[in-house]
Amino acid sequence: MAIDANKERSMRKVAMTSLAGTSIEWYDFFIYGTAAALVFPGAFFPDDMPEMVSLIAAFGTFAVGFVARPIGGIIFGHFGDIVGRKKALVTALMMMGVATTLIGCLPTYSTIGFAAPLLLTVLRFTQGLAVGGQWGGAMLLVTENAPASQRGFYGAFAQAGAPVGLILANLAFLAVSGVLSDEAFLSWGWRIPFLISILLIALSLYVQLHLEDTPAFKELLALQARQAAEDKPQVIARSPVLEVIRLHPREIILGAGAFLAVQVTFYIMVAFVVAYGSNPVGLGLPREMLLTAVLIGSIMQLPSLFASSIYSDRFGRRGVYILGAVLGGAWSFALFPLIDTGEFIWIVVAIAGGQIFIGMMYGPQAALLAELFSTHVRYSGASLGYQTGAILGGALAPIIATTLWSEFGTFYISVYIAFASGLTILSVLLIRETSGKELHHNMTN
Repeated sequence: MAIDANKERSMRKVAMTSLAGTSIEWYDFFIYGTAAALVFPGAFFPDDMPEMVSLIAAFGTFAVGFVARPIGGIIFGHFGDIVGRKKALVTALMMMGVATTLIGCLPTYSTIGFAAPLLLTVLRFTQGLAVGGQWGGAMLLVTENAPASQRGFYGAFAQAGAPVGLILANLAFLAVSGVLSDEAFLSWGWRIPFLISILLIALSLYVQLHLEDTPAFKELLALQARQAAEDKPQVIARSPVLEVIRLHPREIILGAGAFLAVQVTFYIMVAFVVAYGSNPVGLGLPREMLLTAVLIGSIMQLPSLFASSIYSDRFGRRGVYILGAVLGGAWSFALFPLIDTGEFIWIVVAIAGGQIFIGMMYGPQAALLAELFSTHVRYSGASLGYQTGAILGGALAPIIATTLWSEFGTFYISVYIAFASGLTILSVLLIRETSGKELHHNMTN
């Protein structure tokens, strides 16, 4: 279906705003992961803690953000399905900007003792609430505006915020650590990437002032008004979360399962690998080398993400998604042998290969999840599926990987990735094909 010039300009504006919002939001979320691997074990935990224990503790606070994500999905899903996608998105962006800026201002353990990791955990939880709500709003802003024939492509702009945010996070840490001495970086320089996130507050104001809510939600409000005038049952549920659990339990479970391979592989490559490679107990490589490798790998995800999304518009979401999971599971057994060479080029190949296969799944995911749910519960349903997959996959991945490495070696981390990929393949096989489905005029199925 072709779209006219005005509609195309409007879609570009929405897509680029969604990309900007998700990029900065994910930047905020990812700088925490990088800091958890490089800085937080020494800054926010006692010096007499064993190094491996403090690393696991730091990754534990990292995991708290994932625990909060489904809660954020529930809260913002309820809000977004009742009062609108835009208002929920603006609130989530503002919350993330404030929480991340405050992390950059936190005193360390040496200054305030155990209050430091406690406050860090509270702010990380707030980050998780925000990102749990933000994804649904940004994703629906583009997918509910896009024509059915290009929903995968435009949805990819919301998805691209994750690798772009990771690129920005690594650039920020590389820039700061490249300019400052190790002592200055660990003392105060790590705070700079967190303080930069105050820009997200300005972007949230732009979204509030310059973008409208989606046609699907406006149509839902109009139907609600007609139903009220005719004294008929209301289409907007009092509790969208309970309604979507009643109507779409299968879709929520399968959506979460479809996300497992993406989350497990991604967070092992961007959080655990940095800790494993830079830790003296591991490879003892320079952190700049590992951050640069993650940066290049994330760049490689972007063309894969958009190409797979465009492909999914023409040939369906499921095939390319399953192919990405199959290749990602197989690639996991090459990941650590390549990293263990200690050679920069092979570390880049290891991470880039994994990121390309992640892109094949993550790109079509926005459209896939949007198309699984009815308009009046779409924000809640898509968020629940996405964030449940995130907590089962991403939250536990660095901790499980660190434990497996400590007890058995890295081969079993590859087995873990392959197992998650198998669950994703099964989940996607059980999902009905959704590409081309109309999101408007459909409040019940």
